[in-house]
Amino acid sequence: MSRSTVPTGNFDEIDLKLLERIEGDFDVSLNTLSDELGLSKSAIHYRLNKLKEGGVVKGITADLDPEPFGLEMVAITEISVTHEHGYSRELGSELAELDGVEQVYYTMGDVDFVAISRVQDRTQMNEVIESMVAIEGVNETSSRFVMNEILTNPKITSNMSTEMKQGLVNDS
Repeated sequence: MSRSTVPTGNFDEIDLKLLERIEGDFDVSLNTLSDELGLSKSAIHYRLNKLKEGGVVKGITADLDPEPFGLEMVAITEISVTHEHGYSRELGSELAELDGVEQVYYTMGDVDFVAISRVQDRTQMNEVIESMVAIEGVNETSSRFVMNEILTNPKITSNMSTEMKQGLVNDS
């Protein structure tokens, strides 16, 4: 599967402003969005539905703090695997299904995958890593344990430069 680096969305300036606003706080009311963007509530609702149907807005979720759940231990695990036909999709899916694994990335370089895991304690972390090693095709893992989380709330629109945003609008 090949992905282009050229943005594929069909956005205008209002779509981008709406996305920036809801990415920061999806709980914002239609009234507030209407006032801020100078559109009717029905126009805002229509645009949001269009963005959902187009797969731009993947879902509406609560941003939960892991600490009240005791999920304070985070590990970044590099995983090297045997290269066989379809390994990236198959092994990536198996890694992503493990309890405690939050994110999985297929990478190029010295390792094949990077997994981010979050659990309550060392016993659970050991279980996650043992589960990774037990997957057929996994050859080796190397983990780093996070001491302090600096940024754990990535944002799409705030990571885009002004030029990137203008490119999205101008290419539409």
